Amino acid sequence: MEKAVLVGLETQYKQWNIEETMQELALLTETAGAQPVAEIIQKRPKPDSTFYVGKGKAEEIRLLVEETGADLVIFDDELSPTQKRNLEKVIEARVVDRTALILDIFAQRAKTHEGVLQVELAQLNYLLPRLTGFGIQLSRLGGGIGTRGPGETKLEVDRRRIRKRIGDLKEEIEEIKKHRSLHRKARQATSLPVVTIVGYTNAGKSTLLNALTDADVFVEDKLFATLDATTRQVELPDGSRFLLTDTVGFIQKLPHHLVAAFRSTLEEVLEAELLLHVVDTSHSQAAAQMIAVTELLQKINAENLPVFVVFNKMDLPEAHAALPLLCRDWPDHFAISARNGIGLAELLIRIDKVIRGEHRRLDLTLPFGTEKILAIIRNHGKMEAEEYTSEGIRIRAILPKSWAAKILDSLDKGAAELAGEDQLL
Repeated sequence: MEKAVLVGLETQYKQWNIEETMQELALLTETAGAQPVAEIIQKRPKPDSTFYVGKGKAEEIRLLVEETGADLVIFDDELSPTQKRNLEKVIEARVVDRTALILDIFAQRAKTHEGVLQVELAQLNYLLPRLTGFGIQLSRLGGGIGTRGPGETKLEVDRRRIRKRIGDLKEEIEEIKKHRSLHRKARQATSLPVVTIVGYTNAGKSTLLNALTDADVFVEDKLFATLDATTRQVELPDGSRFLLTDTVGFIQKLPHHLVAAFRSTLEEVLEAELLLHVVDTSHSQAAAQMIAVTELLQKINAENLPVFVVFNKMDLPEAHAALPLLCRDWPDHFAISARNGIGLAELLIRIDKVIRGEHRRLDLTLPFGTEKILAIIRNHGKMEAEEYTSEGIRIRAILPKSWAAKILDSLDKGAAELAGEDQLL
């Protein structure tokens, strides 16, 4: 196992507690398969443009690397290509920033074909501006005076190959996006409401999905234990159903390369009628984590969707202590323990109420000759009961409020004269 020295920078612009940030960096490091052996925190008004930390601190890191026998140094922010080069020259060890670390974890955890492609695209977009000829595979020759030659040619070949591969990946992901759109239309044809779970990584999203659906989604007490979105049906107390989708966990400073590469996956969130924002209430930075999730939802234009906050892990004493303070800023919430099943039955009732706010149950008798309306109900709603009687067709169904209103309006105007679906539009 590789040994790593962790480096953090506390500036006047930091919104996160530096100790908590470094703890998260240590968890990310362990998740990637390395062992943190030491950490250094420096206070500066802002990052140094040349070394990120001061040059003196870079020398201190070099000595610590020698002392601990570390294989690499991991910085808790994204480094510019220049900062990375300069640090490697001083420290004389491999330098990895937070972005590269998260990309590495995603590369390990991606299982589906789409996930693998998205991670590779993010990695190549990250790598391209950092191809400078400094490394094991490439010579140190750059593009300046006195250094032109085979090294520059090698770099240009590598750049061209990466750009071509990026183009190929984008085309392949676009094709997958089209297939995803077809699957989405198929789901919409079922007319089942869609509820999507979002939240900070390791908040318990997959555990909640498993608890509500008897799914067998992999769960582990690690960051980014699951990457691939999973959708399952959930049955409500009255027998009606909805679709519940689990998404990849969010994190502070989620690399923009990943956000861009996973945009088609993240945009699945936009199809939801309700977002369940699951929170690790026991975490000391729960409020900051919630803000990070909200900011990412804004990046994908999902900030206007209905959100229901679910405070999870209420089986832990730390969660009980933190809940009163969190409730002040997030009054519309529900408290549960997905692991122990505490509050799940009540949560389903609350979800049902929210969904019903967007849907309406029709319980009426349609006159004979209104089969077009019957077809619309089947296409856009959920038929719960249908019976042919002497008076007409007795139905009980759940539809989106907009369709229910159009159908009732058409019946008021004379359902027997209805010619087709276009007259309801």
